[in-house]
Amino acid sequence: MLKKIFADGYRYRWLLEQLVGRDLKVKYKRSYLGYLWSLLNPLMMMAIVSIVFSEVFRYDIQYFPVYLLCGQIIFSFFSEATTMAMNSILQNAGLLKKVAVPKYILPLSKLCSSGVNLLWSLAAIAIMFCIQHVPWHATMLLFPIPLLLLFLLSYGVGLMMAVLATQFRDMAYLYGVLMQALMYMTPIFYPVEALPPEALAIIRFNPLFHLVTYFRKVVLYGRIPDVREHIVCIAFAVGFYVMGRTIFQAHQKNFVLYI
Repeated sequence: MLKKIFADGYRYRWLLEQLVGRDLKVKYKRSYLGYLWSLLNPLMMMAIVSIVFSEVFRYDIQYFPVYLLCGQIIFSFFSEATTMAMNSILQNAGLLKKVAVPKYILPLSKLCSSGVNLLWSLAAIAIMFCIQHVPWHATMLLFPIPLLLLFLLSYGVGLMMAVLATQFRDMAYLYGVLMQALMYMTPIFYPVEALPPEALAIIRFNPLFHLVTYFRKVVLYGRIPDVREHIVCIAFAVGFYVMGRTIFQAHQKNFVLYI
């Protein structure tokens, strides 16, 4: 699956570079700090949420700021990447009507743009490791695995949402509500142990729950997920990608009728 994505990206790398560069220029236009906001944003959000949940709610989680940051960057990437991918076809309607471009490159470019922010967020985690004196583990070298699975999952969902958004414009508003609900179903700022068994059984159907847990294990806790956890994460990522790619290919020829 990843090989196919990389092959597509390499084949149209010039177009992909132009689209990603345009997104980043628009995002940081007239900003004094520019790309540094991608580093400062997760740190500031982490500081605010850490104060609220560690002091007010008294969650007793060791290295809570890093625990929070690990969950936050996974969810933030998914939310930003899929939202941008959802709007990618509509935002480039003029381009699609004038030039014959591979349509799947448009959602892919949005994921790559969000990927730049993700890299800065990883730097934020490294900074917090030093500030909090968190032990460094050899398992941290495995961090690309959950991130690649996250990319695959986000791409699949983004492709599906791009199709829905072109046919049902209300999806742009509904998706924000869905992301809000998904945020509370993902253990970003609370410990999984605090959930009752009924709630835990429900959020296990949330793929981000498994990816956040995987990422924390290899980065923060120095543990390697077991075979079952690997299978579940891979199944969610590959399943959503195959579903998204299939739906997108079936409907892309009709995009010009809706944009």
